[in-house]
Amino acid sequence: MDPLTIGRRIRQLRTDRGMTLEELASAVDRAPSQLSMIENGRREPKLTLLQSIARALGSSIDAILESEPLDERATLEISLERAMRGQTFQALGIPPFRIGKTVPTEALKAMLALQGEIERLRDERAATPEEARRANVALRKLMRTQNNYFAELELEARRILDAVDHPGGPLTQRTASDIAAHLGFTLHYVPDLPQTTRSVADIKNGRLYLSSRLTTKGDPRTAVLQALSSRILGHREPTSYAEFLRQRVETNYLTGALLIPEAHAVPFLQEAKKDRSISIEDLRDAYSVSYETAAHRFTNLATVHLGLPVHFLKVHESGVITKVYENDDVNFPTDRLGAIEGQMCCRKWTSRVVFDVDDHFNPYYQYTDTGNGTYWCTARVELSSEGAHSISVGVRFDDTRWFLGRDTPNRGVSKHSVEVCCRRAPAELEAAWREQSWPNVRTPRTLLATLPTGSFPGVDTTDVYEFLEAHAPR
Repeated sequence: MDPLTIGRRIRQLRTDRGMTLEELASAVDRAPSQLSMIENGRREPKLTLLQSIARALGSSIDAILESEPLDERATLEISLERAMRGQTFQALGIPPFRIGKTVPTEALKAMLALQGEIERLRDERAATPEEARRANVALRKLMRTQNNYFAELELEARRILDAVDHPGGPLTQRTASDIAAHLGFTLHYVPDLPQTTRSVADIKNGRLYLSSRLTTKGDPRTAVLQALSSRILGHREPTSYAEFLRQRVETNYLTGALLIPEAHAVPFLQEAKKDRSISIEDLRDAYSVSYETAAHRFTNLATVHLGLPVHFLKVHESGVITKVYENDDVNFPTDRLGAIEGQMCCRKWTSRVVFDVDDHFNPYYQYTDTGNGTYWCTARVELSSEGAHSISVGVRFDDTRWFLGRDTPNRGVSKHSVEVCCRRAPAELEAAWREQSWPNVRTPRTLLATLPTGSFPGVDTTDVYEFLEAHAPR
């Protein structure tokens, strides 16, 4: 037993017998202060002293060391003493204090309850990777159920565009400013916007701050509309990661619906389907948006308005999947929770192959045979502050007749359900290098919250081993 429990056991036996601390100290020929230190668990008694104390209390060492539970008060005091010596109290800068008899039992219970809640919240934050995966899985199921189409957000976008008399077609920067004015905001571009933010809304004064240092890849409309979308939807401070993620999805969806209005985009896409010439590039160019925005918006409208199940992938150059959507039965790699985000994309998929294509001006198309059927994908590589990402949209083989690029000769075979296909390096390379290599992860920090578990999360070991094999001295 630890000194704290031994001390409380001695105190309990002493008080049960009606002895004062001074009387017990006199009986064992020790100073009261010394016994006080023992009872408070600050000093561990030697065996000879413990025997003397047991005799003075008319008890035995076995009684002092027995495993029977203490009374409620003693149990609470021990728990609080341990809590005060723990990391939570130390991190809060609360010094340990003496728990006197005058401290009410209910006060001890309250302090322990608060300490427990603080530790629960800390553990919850520490479990963010798993929470992120669970939230992503739940949200992806919702998106699949609704075919990634949110009618209420489409209606909200239509209401806002009607309010500013948007005639259709590309949404200009001026129209974005008109939407801000309609919502009671003025736009202010500043050079010192906090680095971790895209915009800051001063709700009290109706001011929306944006960075005046936009990169060449930045779309000034997107930053404005994303900030305004949160205000349009009445978002409150999220209380969980799941709520935060849902708000981000809603914000991005509404932004896309404003940039590519449903009423104008659907006839455009229906005409393209009629001509068997659906193209994400054409949608991008028609509305002057990024390829990712066009690809994501296509997934919103494809199933509901065109009858086409689709999948969408955003893959970092490291091979890590960062965004995903599918309702076409494509079989992506998942972890034990069912999460796809954070998994390594198969090296044979279009989303990985496109990184090795020299021509980044034209779209890359590929058919990929999988254990779940053949899929066709179109993909592009886009640059960001976090490195290159591939954006790909794909459909089942039978639906490729509606798309430009269906005549591509590019073929691939993916067996990512087989371990050696993409999750492990070839046996000969692994045997040669597994015990002789130590990669230092370069994956962007923003991906760490959703990375799969493993020795080197986010590292493509095949790339590492191939590199070592090629550069090894002969």
